Amino acid sequence: MFTIVLVSSFVTLTPVIGADRAFAQTAYSVSANIGNFHVAVANYYQVPEREVIVIRERRIPDDEIPVALFIARHAGVPWGRVVDMRLRGDSWWNISVRLGVQPDVYYVPVTVVSGPPYGRALGHYKNKHRKQWSTIVLTDADVVNLVELRFISEHYHVAPERVIELRERDVDFVTIHGDVSGHRVAAAKRDNDQGEDHDHGNGRGKGGKKR
Repeated sequence: MFTIVLVSSFVTLTPVIGADRAFAQTAYSVSANIGNFHVAVANYYQVPEREVIVIRERRIPDDEIPVALFIARHAGVPWGRVVDMRLRGDSWWNISVRLGVQPDVYYVPVTVVSGPPYGRALGHYKNKHRKQWSTIVLTDADVVNLVELRFISEHYHVAPERVIELRERDVDFVTIHGDVSGHRVAAAKRDNDQGEDHDHGNGRGKGGKKR
């Protein structure tokens, strides 16, 4: 009887332990993605990573952190002022207007745009002559999508259309960043490996000297 109870307990607990381990791995993966995103944002906007963390701690969502830094850069004000205005309830567009940030700085040139959300965000510019861009009004979603598009495409030197393609699948920007950055790392490693193979093929060893 005692042996049966032990076996039964083991069978009952094993799935729970497995589930806990899976949850821990998933939580770690999500945390790593967010951490890498914060590092990239800090590097792109040339601010200490700790400042990015502080903005997040002030309850600015991850995908909106680049917006706060973008507006601060173009307005020439501390990001804290932008965050304060946002936490008081101002839209990103109202903050931009009040700080003198013009609509043209949000525009990202692309070759093809099919559906939402970029069909709408970039449609504001496509449907007006450049002289009329000063009349454009963007929603919070428009601002976030355009700022993230510029950040990810410029930081990783990828075509904006790649980011648009992923976003049209309703993928969040932290995940898009993970996808794009992962491909860039893989491509860099592949190029490095090919370079080493080329050197070996030419009979070169360490220091580039022929053997």
